[in-house]
Amino acid sequence: MLKPLIIPAIIAKSQQELDERVNKVKEAAEWMQLDIMDNKFVPNSSLYFDFKLPQGCKFEAHLMVENPLEWIEKHWGKVDTIIVHIESCKEPEKIVDFVQSKKKKLGFAINPETAVKELEPYFGEVDEVLVMTVHPGFYGSKFLPETLEKVKALRELKPGLDIEVDGGINLETIKEAYAAGANLFVSGSCIMKSDNPENAINTLKKCLKD
Repeated sequence: MLKPLIIPAIIAKSQQELDERVNKVKEAAEWMQLDIMDNKFVPNSSLYFDFKLPQGCKFEAHLMVENPLEWIEKHWGKVDTIIVHIESCKEPEKIVDFVQSKKKKLGFAINPETAVKELEPYFGEVDEVLVMTVHPGFYGSKFLPETLEKVKALRELKPGLDIEVDGGINLETIKEAYAAGANLFVSGSCIMKSDNPENAINTLKKCLKD
């Protein structure tokens, strides 16, 4: 049985904002996701600077950028897992080889309009697949329930694979995503805009048990 995990998503425009948001959730979260956006692949910018991260926390970088390999070559040492959008990969095998050579975990992500079959050649190479359940780029985007069909298809194809959902995950949609077969749940606004982020994380965890 794959372990379910709640992962806060962090968007930040400055080192100060990054520090504040990490400090909000680091006691309650086993993992945090850094949303890296270059204002090209998606119409927003986040963490597109030479940021620093605290020791003792686990981070994954969700690369919503036009040139993921360039970012990876500069910053791979900062994070534990690197997630790359298949839509921005000109040479996926180069990314696979580089990330594996650095002993980091690798995931491929797909946008709502991208078919699961685009990922099939890489199932043996990746540690996880991320299914975007919104159009990426912002906190608070509308959850797209039809994307859960991809989660179901992925779970049937790869029963032992970590499947992550990202976007619009709240107290209701997390149950739907879990039932579809996801085991990793990225939540941005539900956690980060809460008055008590730690309580929000624990409440989301409870939804998986009810």
